Amino acid sequence: MLTLDKIYKASHVLRSVIRKTDLIHAPLVNPDSEIYLKTENLQITGSFKVRGAYYMMSQLTEEEKARGVIACSAGNHAQGVALAAAKNHIKSLICLPDGAPISKVEATKSYGAEVCMVNGVYDDAYKKALELKEEKNYTFVHPFDNEDVIAGQGTIGLEILEQMPDVEAVIVPIGGGGLISGVAFAIKNLNPNIKVYGVQASGAPSMRNSIRDGKIECLDHVSTIADGIAVKEPGEHTFQYVSQYVDEIVTVTDDEISAAILALIERQKLIAEGAGAASVAAAMFNKVPIQGKKTVCLVSGGNIDVTILSRVIKRGLLMSGRTSMLNIELLDKPGQLKLVSEIIADMGGNVISIHHERASEGSDVNGCFLRITMETRDFNHIQQIRDALTKAGLKLVD
Repeated sequence: MLTLDKIYKASHVLRSVIRKTDLIHAPLVNPDSEIYLKTENLQITGSFKVRGAYYMMSQLTEEEKARGVIACSAGNHAQGVALAAAKNHIKSLICLPDGAPISKVEATKSYGAEVCMVNGVYDDAYKKALELKEEKNYTFVHPFDNEDVIAGQGTIGLEILEQMPDVEAVIVPIGGGGLISGVAFAIKNLNPNIKVYGVQASGAPSMRNSIRDGKIECLDHVSTIADGIAVKEPGEHTFQYVSQYVDEIVTVTDDEISAAILALIERQKLIAEGAGAASVAAAMFNKVPIQGKKTVCLVSGGNIDVTILSRVIKRGLLMSGRTSMLNIELLDKPGQLKLVSEIIADMGGNVISIHHERASEGSDVNGCFLRITMETRDFNHIQQIRDALTKAGLKLVD
């Protein structure tokens, strides 16, 4: 059974293994709230997952350690288990979904674990791990639905209260629910007045749906850039703890997550993966009632593949109005392109690409279309440029 004593014990066990990550002020995330970031993206292995994995494995019997351990993961739990196993001289086998970022797969191997790639998503890797557990008699290290794992994650709640005793709200990403279960249990038992909000990707709202309907539900599929929280079904333990200790669960879109990743890079010089940035997205886009409150966003991980990062930045720029595309219908005559570019330049925009297309069927025979991609400051700036182009007699096509 999960208790505060168990979480304090986990904190003691982990003291020589993990980093006590910083709590840093991030005033630009939401000007209406006093935002701080709990930077578990700077944890060893780049994620909070090492806390639960290490503590759970520290509680195994010598016989269980001798048999070896098996785990399943989208990547971060895999690295936590691999590192914990290596430090305890335990053989480890990790089942990962074949869509896991290459960086996470290679990092898991680098810690000394054997890796088994499984077709599908996390839940498919979970089923495979259970099959191999029975076949090889391994000890299974669950990524979230285990009370020792939850206790390990709960040490973050203790740290937040130690670092900021007057915190009023904490925002936590949710996949299977192990992180928020531990954090909420610790915080609510020490100060029940603190609000704890959970955040899921809109393409993987398994816990949100389950809490809403009062029973554990399994999604048919999940689709999100936040692979760390792309879980079809919450756990039995985590469902109970979230039901009891979490005040509200909201969702954020992939575009909102992308904008949050970009904001963390630009404003805080921090790299967060999709799951890690979900809490920041909830604060940025006012998904939870934190106005006027001292709020902590838990940035749970920073292990994002660089190829995904480039795509996320592009989406983040579009989502925040930093890039924009215009379609302009023109007469195909000299000086038109000069007119358009001068207006955009005078308004402070920067054209980064132009595509010219001659008239098609149904349009003026002397017409053409310009598709322009430009760098802008924000959505107000985009509208100012659109207004200036329209005022000059140019026709914008949506």
